[in-house]
Amino acid sequence: MTQWHTDIHKRKKSGGKKGEHRKKTRAEVGRDMVYCLVGEPERISIRTRGGGSKQVLKSDRFANLYDPATGKTIRTEILGVRSNPANSDFERRGVITKGAIIETRHGDAKVTSRPGSDGVINAVLIQSSSASRA
Repeated sequence: MTQWHTDIHKRKKSGGKKGEHRKKTRAEVGRDMVYCLVGEPERISIRTRGGGSKQVLKSDRFANLYDPATGKTIRTEILGVRSNPANSDFERRGVITKGAIIETRHGDAKVTSRPGSDGVINAVLIQSSSASRA
């Protein structure tokens, strides 16, 4: 269902009702959330305000993982979503958002990008798999 981001129906600061002096415009149209999941890579392109485009990530198996100990970035496979502090329901469904803790082959990592806006999953290694085995 279409979301409208407008204030023509709200009340004035004094508490009085505003009269709707115009109809809805296309600039006020929102869009439904696209939740990024672990799976085969799939991206969609969305038109943004001003005629630009945005790559939205629907699903991906890989993440760009930064290791602060070595200072290197590697592309690694995502094994699953360990936790998501944004929403407990996202954790159950395996939705990847900014701040989510994902499980990779190299250890747990925290997502630093916004997959729904950036179209890529960037993460920082927070616990290496060699440290968890010891």
